[in-house]
Amino acid sequence: MSAKTQFTVILFEPQIPQNAGNIVRTCKVTGAKLILVKPLGFSTSSAALKRAGLDYWDGVDVEIISDLPLWLSQTDRPFYFFSSHAKTLYTQVEYSRDAILIFGSETRGLDSYFHQTWPDFFVTLPMMKDSRCLNLSNTVSIALYEAWRQQGFEGHTHEIF
Repeated sequence: MSAKTQFTVILFEPQIPQNAGNIVRTCKVTGAKLILVKPLGFSTSSAALKRAGLDYWDGVDVEIISDLPLWLSQTDRPFYFFSSHAKTLYTQVEYSRDAILIFGSETRGLDSYFHQTWPDFFVTLPMMKDSRCLNLSNTVSIALYEAWRQQGFEGHTHEIF
């Protein structure tokens, strides 16, 4: 995927460095950009983050921002919030090559502001009733791979078919 058409993953106030490191690794192997929204619950130079991301940290386009609503107001790209409180299944969305996938904090999810401002932009992954939410890095992987699958795994390096 070229920079013009790459997926973007946004983590809103992530707290767990191992999750962020695993997500960096997933972004690397899928060609996605990663945006981290402050405040972060870890240092981006922490040993745990680098250990979880292995050698992928340097190979990923990572941006750190402070104001997600402002950032979203300045984009014309389609974006989707992932939440266990949404009603629309993530597989019911047709993702474009420049889609932005937004995920909340592991401990607090997404602020109510986002739910109130963009209620029609929320999607969810199915889970069994009365289950705790799926791990953030797993959720990002599932969502990002679905979006990439819909694009025919554009840019993949291995013979799949």
